[in-house]
Amino acid sequence: MTVKITIDCMGGDHGPAVTVPAAVSFVRSHPDAHLMLVGIEPAIRAQLKKYKAADEPRLTVVPATEVVAMDDPVEVALRKKKDSSMRVALNLVKEGEAQTCISAGNTGALMAVSRYVLKTLAGIERPAIAFAMPSQRGYTTVLDLGANVDCEPQHLLQFAEMGHALVSAIEGRERPTIGLLNIGEEVIKGNETIKRAGELLRASTLNFYGNVEGNDIYKGTTDVVVCDGFVGNVALKTSEGLAKMLTDMIKEEFGRSFATKLMALVAMPVLKRFKRRVDPAQYNGAALLGLRGLVIKSHGSAEAFGFEWAIKRGYDAVKNGVLERLVRAMEENAAPMQQAALDAGQANSSAVEKSAAGPAQDGTAASQPNSPGEPGAALPSKA
Repeated sequence: MTVKITIDCMGGDHGPAVTVPAAVSFVRSHPDAHLMLVGIEPAIRAQLKKYKAADEPRLTVVPATEVVAMDDPVEVALRKKKDSSMRVALNLVKEGEAQTCISAGNTGALMAVSRYVLKTLAGIERPAIAFAMPSQRGYTTVLDLGANVDCEPQHLLQFAEMGHALVSAIEGRERPTIGLLNIGEEVIKGNETIKRAGELLRASTLNFYGNVEGNDIYKGTTDVVVCDGFVGNVALKTSEGLAKMLTDMIKEEFGRSFATKLMALVAMPVLKRFKRRVDPAQYNGAALLGLRGLVIKSHGSAEAFGFEWAIKRGYDAVKNGVLERLVRAMEENAAPMQQAALDAGQANSSAVEKSAAGPAQDGTAASQPNSPGEPGAALPSKA
């Protein structure tokens, strides 16, 4: 089976100078891949010529006349730049000409344009960026990593559903554990959005572990960690910065003297394995979940090596049938989730009605939200 992939060649900080050489390298190592390079044609062809791939039959240039800049507002990308490389690449997925789209472009614009062009799956209001981050137990799938800065409680519940479906589909786990990223494990911690999201998750049929903290991502405490895009993106970028600092510090220490350089030669196999485990470039490429098409978001600052990894993420996702398995898993989970939400709503309604009804027939006071002694608190009934 030929895997057809569209590349938004103009996206990211470096545009065709990174995306085209990455595409050239990828097709040369994957004979069953066909890449459609979307963007300003002269700029793309100049890079193809530079890397001696101008006549490569599995690299097709698709012209687009506009570019979504990294600082373009969402409205501009969505309403004014209708022939942007980003939009043309996504349209090819919508029309069935390609199976996935890879872009390093403006995250907000990519989410908005993807949502407009491809539409969301049933029951999903907003797509979310998901990625499997390395942990002591393997990987922890974290979402959202930047697509949604402000979220309502129901959005976090939907992210949890998508994370559940993704891990179930890919890893075959029936009931993956779900953690809600918070500033503490206690139920009372967090803002109102987090508290309400916790209530919704506890009422759902998902295997909700409870609140987790940032260090739990790397411990592998849960299979999935859910958060809004603001928190998730900060956590991701902080992690990448820490990984780079550690590798740079180790390199610096081993280069201090002739003796330490000899030690580095002895330790080289271990050091290379360590670098592979923490190198952010090798973890580049996150799926934009919740869409009726497969979209992979690369870091805007990625170099050619990192962008090639993002292409590989999309390629592997197509080969493994991720979108189809994700849709199937979500459909299977839809009815139980709807029933749980209905049961939770009925329970809340019953509690409100009971509270409003006043003292029960046995003479005990009805449950009240206030504590005894506070203004408006229920007083003990007389025998």
